[in-house]
Amino acid sequence: MLKNIINPDVFHGNNKKSNFFEGWYFKLVDKNMTNVLSLIPGIYLGKSVENSHSFIQILQGNKVSYSYKKFSKDEFHSKSNNEFNINIANNNFSLKEISLNINDNLDKINGCISFENLLKWPDSVINPGSMGYYNFIPSMQCYSQVSVMDMDLKGCLCINGEDIDFTGGKGYVEKNWGSAFPYSWTWVQCNSFKNRKASISCSIGHIPFMITSFRGFLIGLYVEDKFYKFTTINRSTLDIIQNDVDVIITSENKKYKLIIETKTDKKDFMLCMGPRDDKMVPLVDENLKASVKVTLIDKTTSKDIFCEDGLCCGIEYGGDQRMILK
Repeated sequence: MLKNIINPDVFHGNNKKSNFFEGWYFKLVDKNMTNVLSLIPGIYLGKSVENSHSFIQILQGNKVSYSYKKFSKDEFHSKSNNEFNINIANNNFSLKEISLNINDNLDKINGCISFENLLKWPDSVINPGSMGYYNFIPSMQCYSQVSVMDMDLKGCLCINGEDIDFTGGKGYVEKNWGSAFPYSWTWVQCNSFKNRKASISCSIGHIPFMITSFRGFLIGLYVEDKFYKFTTINRSTLDIIQNDVDVIITSENKKYKLIIETKTDKKDFMLCMGPRDDKMVPLVDENLKASVKVTLIDKTTSKDIFCEDGLCCGIEYGGDQRMILK
């Protein structure tokens, strides 16, 4: 139990029989920022046996294409208790590489991509992973972990006859586990900036907790090799302005002010599956063709530390967004 808490990347479901899900989110962007692919391997254990299965969700941002590959729960295997390394049928996922061998009536995808120069969310034994001490609280509805803020890619995939070389591109990994997704959430992620090396991950959720609920958020920004953190835990403030499918998120801590401005097109959203009401249902609106403007301001000098536009940005909405705005 403690091993899973201090290493949130690993599989948490070894002793779970029902009412549990766990999924990892891989986002891959090629060097030219023309191809963006997200892969979501995971497992869902429902209260009823017929709802239990493993899966791989595939999102092609440039083609606005989504598919849900369903496998039996027995085709899911965790290969290690000490690190993240899972198999689903003939597909392998770890923080070192992924290898795909999907061949069905809709898709033929095969190849291998290895990961180098992994940049992690800074943590400690007392505050493990991106959620920090919240990992020690039992029976939360949903836990999350930013596994890799940024990494370099090497390798290619053949997707339905098209060879896509991801060598020199950028990758990102996060995960969620628990009994169900939050009531409502907003997510923004980008590590494809043209002029400077940077990576941002922003998760905002309305979360049930005991007999009440609260709005929690995790925002991390790497600029070059320096990390800036804006979270519920470190008592940062948060304000959101919503304009149709776009948001302006402003967060401040004692030293810095961060502004995140998204730009999307409604036609680029894909409806994806998520855990709710004892089954996987269409629940998640996701866009992989968005852009984002990120501005980081030093409050002491009122000068910009970082102000850049990012491409191939991931934007995700779920649930009643009015709960996020409150």
